[in-house]
Amino acid sequence: MKILYHHRVASKDGQYVHIEEIVGALRELGHEVIMAEPASINNKDFGKSSGLVKNIRTLLPGFVHELMEFIYSFFDYVKLVRLIRKHRPDCIYERYNLFFPSGIWAKKRYKLPLLLEVNAPLYAERSQHDSIQLNKLADWSERYVWNNAEYVLPVTGVLARKVIEKGVAKDRIVVIPNGINFNKFVADADRLSELAKSHRREYKLEEKLVLGFTGFVREWHRLDRVLEVIATNKDQNWHLFLVGDGPARADLEKTAQSLGIKDRMTITGIVGRDQMPGLVATFDIALQPDVVEYASPLKLFEYLALAKAILAPNSENICEILTDEKNALLFDIQQPTQFADQLYRLCSSTELRDRLGGAAFDTIENQKLYWRHNAEKIVQLFGHKIDGTALDQKLFSLSDENKNSQVKN
Repeated sequence: MKILYHHRVASKDGQYVHIEEIVGALRELGHEVIMAEPASINNKDFGKSSGLVKNIRTLLPGFVHELMEFIYSFFDYVKLVRLIRKHRPDCIYERYNLFFPSGIWAKKRYKLPLLLEVNAPLYAERSQHDSIQLNKLADWSERYVWNNAEYVLPVTGVLARKVIEKGVAKDRIVVIPNGINFNKFVADADRLSELAKSHRREYKLEEKLVLGFTGFVREWHRLDRVLEVIATNKDQNWHLFLVGDGPARADLEKTAQSLGIKDRMTITGIVGRDQMPGLVATFDIALQPDVVEYASPLKLFEYLALAKAILAPNSENICEILTDEKNALLFDIQQPTQFADQLYRLCSSTELRDRLGGAAFDTIENQKLYWRHNAEKIVQLFGHKIDGTALDQKLFSLSDENKNSQVKN
């Protein structure tokens, strides 16, 4: 099968992990994937965002850069036409973006089935954070794209409900959460164990209980709570290890200084994706301190695959994957002291950490949370639309642990 993969991601950040992993999994299954993406993406390194986009949004009035986003679709449509004529793909797989109807235009012109991966309700998200000014155009573009795809693939059941609210029929929605690359995170446990030992020596983490977090550190993650727990238990050798960087870094460093535990926190700064498995392997406890309500956090699956004892909020999207006291400890986000209480429990009990970590690892296999498994679903959906192939119900069935991810009206 020839698949045209269409996206507008202009930076090699966390978004691009999903793109590379799905493309790689589709190719491993023997399918040809043609990329329709911004030319500049090939000049970017992981962790580096598009400065041009940032400057446009900062310097120009909101309605101007929104209009430019929409106008870009016309140029993108021309590129799609050229690629379709050259490669004759069987179908289009698209990562959804706002003001981006060009994939649907191409799909309609060439009568190609299109699957739409949705990671966020971008109109609502940007309205909340960026104050969308071309509201009617933004809302129309989202509804138009979502309702004209053969299938919409949200990453959580929570997000699926938001898709339904925009008029998409429930039978055209398939929830496919993020996943893990078996070869990078599961297959070579001995190598990862050696990397973890090496990183512990490098960052002076030997003999310490490592409380780890990966990603872009923002204020709303409230990692200051971790520092407060460490400060309250100075007689314990507990250490906060942040793999990443972000705007909250300076405040965290000030907090650690004021609490007298500056030596109890290490921040790596931005690291390459290839380094992530070995660094996460150093963790004794893996922190998911907060989460966007509809997200499927990549770090969560990495924590699971590396058999980490996880502390996470009891939000609905997290509960699609995790069960309190079974494969993680969850805390009530409405109860101010629960995060600290649950973290203390994890820090104080080796038995609890080992039990939860073992169950976390089993969750990956029980729920088939692999990129390859996601690619198999995508291929099945395309086959169903292209030649009427019956869907393998076992491939789409939910395990007992994953029942909560069903789409509910």
